[in-house]
This record gives sequence, C-alpha cells and structure tokens, in this order.
Amino acid sequence: MSDKPSVLFVCVHNAGRSQMAAAWLTHLAGDRVEVRSAGSNPGKEVNPAAVEAMAEVGIDISAETPKILTVDAVKESDVCITMGCGDTCPVFPGKRYLDWKLEDPAGQGVQAVRPIRDEIKVLVEGLIAEIAPEPEA
Repeated sequence: MSDKPSVLFVCVHNAGRSQMAAAWLTHLAGDRVEVRSAGSNPGKEVNPAAVEAMAEVGIDISAETPKILTVDAVKESDVCITMGCGDTCPVFPGKRYLDWKLEDPAGQGVQAVRPIRDEIKVLVEGLIAEIAPEPEA
C-alpha cells in the first residue's frame, strides 16, 4: 500500500476533461500523487482539441487512451473526482468524492478547450495544495 495519495479522475468518455486533469496532476505534483483516469463510456481516442490545448502548455497527452471505469480503480483511489458523469461512479465508504462542474470539450475546437484546460489547472493546483503540498525546504 502506497503512502502517497491517489486520485481518480472520471468523465463520460475519458477523452477530454479527465485526461487533461490527470496530465495536469502528474505534471504539477510529479511522483507525490498516484494518478488515474477513466470513463463510464470511454471514447475511441483522446479528444484532438484536448491534445492540442495541452501541447500548448508543454504537456503531451497524445499517447493516452481512454480507459473504462472499474470498481477496482475506485477502490484503489483516495479521492475520486467526477466531471459530468452523473451517478455512474461507484461509491465506497471512506473515499472522498468531488464533482468538478466543467464544460464538456467534446466536439469543440481548441479555442473552446483552452478555458476548460485553464480551469482544470486551477482546480488541480488547489487539490495538490490540499492532499500533497510541496515538502518544506
């Protein structure tokens, strides 16, 4: 069992919001947090506009693939963050659940995805400050 916190990001297709959130958390927290993402109905590929928007800030998510949400993924995570997937995320006692209300980037161009990307970054920064702050020097 790891002593670092684990976070699961869930959205419907695991192709946009949850992929960007997982990438931000990995990028900003490094190995201080274990990161997972999944979807209740995964898409065939990560949203190209999300890939492009993240590339603009130096984060490459082009090799990621949407994954199906499993009960085990929820069980293994300390914090489960849903993003518009409704009640499809299984609930277990002792887990922390957050719901981030974010616009769905599906079918939108990079212009529309940039503000979603930036909003996710702010939310992830707040999460890091809470669960895995930078160690004191």
